[in-house]
Amino acid sequence: MYLVIGILSVISGILLMYIWHYQRQVKNICRQLAFIKKYGSNQMIVGLTGIGTVDELAEILNDFLDIRKRERKEYLDKEKLVSDIYMNLSHDIRTPLTSLDGYFQLLSECEDEDRERYLAVIQERIGSLKDMLEELFTFTKLKNGDYHLEMSKIYVNRILKDTIFSYYEDWLEHGIEPKIEIDEGDFIINGNEQALRRVIQNILKNAVDHGKKKILIFLKTDVDKVVLKIGNLVSNADQIDVRRVFERFYKMDSSRSRNSTGLGLSIAREFVLQMGGRIEADVEGVLFWIRITFEVCK
Repeated sequence: MYLVIGILSVISGILLMYIWHYQRQVKNICRQLAFIKKYGSNQMIVGLTGIGTVDELAEILNDFLDIRKRERKEYLDKEKLVSDIYMNLSHDIRTPLTSLDGYFQLLSECEDEDRERYLAVIQERIGSLKDMLEELFTFTKLKNGDYHLEMSKIYVNRILKDTIFSYYEDWLEHGIEPKIEIDEGDFIINGNEQALRRVIQNILKNAVDHGKKKILIFLKTDVDKVVLKIGNLVSNADQIDVRRVFERFYKMDSSRSRNSTGLGLSIAREFVLQMGGRIEADVEGVLFWIRITFEVCK
């Protein structure tokens, strides 16, 4: 009888110790959660001794905290993106708006012979503003995680030739004689025609804006890949950071005097990546190059 009572007492003591330790662990978790909630800390639940389901509870809570930390980082990144967009866009739009205001005043006071000239300048400034807003809209759309391109089989060489032809008048105006080399044959990739056309347009526009009357365009095949290289002569090659040229708002024109958002190459990069390609920048001597590689469909 005494033996049974003794055994029951020992078991009760062990159970009481277990319950006390269990409660102590739960209180420890509660204290840590209260601290994380109060101070917005990124720390995880620590300091447990591995009793029963407490470890499992802590593991599940740490998973939730990890998800919360990642969601918070994504939120802060998006908040910074929006802030950067507003700050840079307000800076870039101010110049053409100020110019427009000045030309409207001149237009109201000018003689008839100057009217057409002022109207042409005003139209050009309005076109620049429209281009900036279109760049912003496209960039924001591409940064939306729910946005996906509709993919199909497209001919890279045909799209490139059509796009090059559309720039003929611009090159004449700027005195540019491009060097063009396109391998014979049709190069088919899995992509999106409008997106590829936009990529080429953005790179060519960048070359016209920042180049010095020399543009080189090469389309070559390399085994199972097609490689598009577009280069232009630049005066500040040593100042170009090729690691940053695809960053949003990065501008090779540090004075920011040009009517540009600095989103063109960033948009080109997003489109290329969505089409499964690779895009790189490089400087060779006085030439700035953009190199795009796609896998060819068999």
